[in-house]
Amino acid sequence: MSANSTNSTGRPALILLPGMPLDAALWDHQVRHLGDIAAPQVVELADCPSIAAMADKVLAQAPERFAVAGLSMGGYVALEILRRAPERVERLALLDTNARPDTTEATATRREAVALARQGRYGQVIRAALPRLIHPDRLADDGLVRSVLAQMERVGVDGYAREQEAIINRVDSRPGLGAIRCTTLVICGRQDILTPPALHEEMADAIPGARLVLIEDCGHLSAMEQPQAVTALMRDWLLRD
Repeated sequence: MSANSTNSTGRPALILLPGMPLDAALWDHQVRHLGDIAAPQVVELADCPSIAAMADKVLAQAPERFAVAGLSMGGYVALEILRRAPERVERLALLDTNARPDTTEATATRREAVALARQGRYGQVIRAALPRLIHPDRLADDGLVRSVLAQMERVGVDGYAREQEAIINRVDSRPGLGAIRCTTLVICGRQDILTPPALHEEMADAIPGARLVLIEDCGHLSAMEQPQAVTALMRDWLLRD
């Protein structure tokens, strides 16, 4: 990375963007284990009403040049950042995400979930989401499940509703993928139900020089489900010329 991407530590800036409705804990392993080669910063997004506002928040906080990694909704924000300020992004990592706009069916499901959450059933809504978020074998992992649910509780009903509405209104990012020129890593859990491997193949095929990696025995929350694998891939991505 260039000198103007470094901060006072001398390490290159790494911006990490959570998925919906998660917070900085999603990236705990990466923050702990990439700090020797980068200066990680998680930007939480639940206070923003749109993907555009989320991108603006990141750009306002980030240094002049930086690497950015986004999981799920964080990937939508990363792609919006590339549209707004491609010259500032030195490296891009897209994890368990999607370049397409929301489908009619997905939008209806999201609005139904928000309505239930607003009716005082948020706990039910987030627990019902778990089988779609993590690999079936990990549902018995109490530590993982507790962390995911705790993040969702911290984001809360209002943050959940804002993020769902932002996702509903996201744009189609596919037309801009071919213009991406930075070093790009695309990661997907092999068993990701929400954004399956085919969607990542589509992105990797469209972004010049992108590297696609599928992680075995892994659902949608790859950074938490298979943290060692994700961190190793990101280390390689950060160090690659």
